[in-house]
Amino acid sequence: MRVVISGVAGVGKSTVLEIVKKSSNYDIINFGTLMYEMARDIKLVSNRDELRKLNIDTQINLQKKASSAIGRMDDVIIDTHMSIKSPRGYLPGLPEWVLRELKVSSYFVLEADPETIKKRRELDGTRVRDEDKVNEIREHQEINRYYAAAYSVYTGATVNYISNVEGKPEMAAEKIVGRLMFVG
Repeated sequence: MRVVISGVAGVGKSTVLEIVKKSSNYDIINFGTLMYEMARDIKLVSNRDELRKLNIDTQINLQKKASSAIGRMDDVIIDTHMSIKSPRGYLPGLPEWVLRELKVSSYFVLEADPETIKKRRELDGTRVRDEDKVNEIREHQEINRYYAAAYSVYTGATVNYISNVEGKPEMAAEKIVGRLMFVG
């Protein structure tokens, strides 16, 4: 069984997923990291944040390769994005060709207060991110909800919206683990 857990950069997904991993029998696979490793191996990018700036055909080919690999795994949580904000607009993080390979049972959209997300991003020196205003972060979270609903229509999988309250990632993780028991 495969589930997707997503959220905008800075929502606290990595922290929550670390707790979920300890409380469940699921492995965590980061879709973007897998795509990055594939792109890096053929010298297309030097850091992960360059992925979204590659031409569309290259991104599609990387998505296809990564989704094919993940689609052969069982009991995995796919850490990815519902949508990718690019210089050309929002791209689907899980287009039809990816969904077909993944066969997702449930989508989880992790959300947090946009001002909190902005502060987290400013403190994170490990990534090279574009500067987003609070209203842009809010918009991106809303777009993620729309994309999750659209993916659900296509796949028949459930959608879950989980709030990651500042300083309480265990609460979000507990909700996710509780709902994972009903996925199948």
